[in-house]
Amino acid sequence: MNFKREIPALLAAVFLMSIAYAAQANQDQGFEIAARSDRTDLGFGDSEVELQMVLRNAAGQESMRALRIATLEKPDESVGDKSLVVFDTPRDIEGTALLSHAKILDPDDQWLYLPALKRVKRISSSNKSGPFVGSEFAFEDFTAIELNKFDYTYVGEVPCGDLICDVLERTPRYENSGYTRQVSWVDQTHFQIRKVEFYDRRGDLLKVLELTDYRNYDGIWRAHKLSMSNVQTNKQTDLIYGDYTFNAGLAANDFVKGRLSRLR
Repeated sequence: MNFKREIPALLAAVFLMSIAYAAQANQDQGFEIAARSDRTDLGFGDSEVELQMVLRNAAGQESMRALRIATLEKPDESVGDKSLVVFDTPRDIEGTALLSHAKILDPDDQWLYLPALKRVKRISSSNKSGPFVGSEFAFEDFTAIELNKFDYTYVGEVPCGDLICDVLERTPRYENSGYTRQVSWVDQTHFQIRKVEFYDRRGDLLKVLELTDYRNYDGIWRAHKLSMSNVQTNKQTDLIYGDYTFNAGLAANDFVKGRLSRLR
C-alpha cells in the first residue's frame, strides 16, 4: 500500500464527510427553529380580521383599500389552512374575493371571484407568483406558510431591533413558486417571524417583508403591520390589521368555491 497516496485521499474523505455533517446539522437546526415557530400558531381554530391595504408607488403616492380575512385552521400537518380574502372598498374592486386552500407539496388551490365579470377564476399553479390586485404581495403570499412546504438551513443569529433573531434560509419544495429561496428572521424570545427576504427565479433579491406590531391573544401571536417592499421597483404595500376575533364559529363550508359569488 502506498501510504503517501492513501493519506491525502483519506484526509479529503474526512473533510468531505465533515462538510456533509455540518450541512445536515444546519438543516436539522433550521427545521427545528421553523417548527418551534410554527407550533406557536397551533390551536387558534379560526379567525376573522379587518385590515387596510396601503399601496405606495415609486413616487410615494398612496391608495387605500379595505378588506377582511377569514381563516380556518388546518386539522393536521398533512394539509394546510383555508383562508378567504374579501375587499370592501374601493368601489371598483368591492366584492373581489380570493379563496385559498393551502397544500403542502401539491399546488395550493386558489380561486378569484371578480364581481364585475360575475365569475370565479381558478388561479393556475403557474400564475401564483403574479401580483395580487396590483399589490406587492403575490397570490402565493396569501396562502398559509405551512412548515413542510420548505426545506430549511440555519444561517446564524443576528440582532433584530431589541431582540436576537435566528436567520433561516428556506427553499420552496413545491413546484411553480415565484421564489428560488427565502431568508427569514425568527426572534428567539417569542419565536415569531420578523423579516423575510424573497429571491426571484434569477436568484436576485426581489422583495423584503417586515412584520411589526405583534400582539398576544392568549398565547397566539399576530403581527398587525406587514410591509412588503419591492427592491427592484421601489414600490411598497402595507397591510395594517385591526383586532383579531378567534373561534368565530367558522366551518369548512364557509370556505368553498360555490359561496364566492354570494359574499356580501
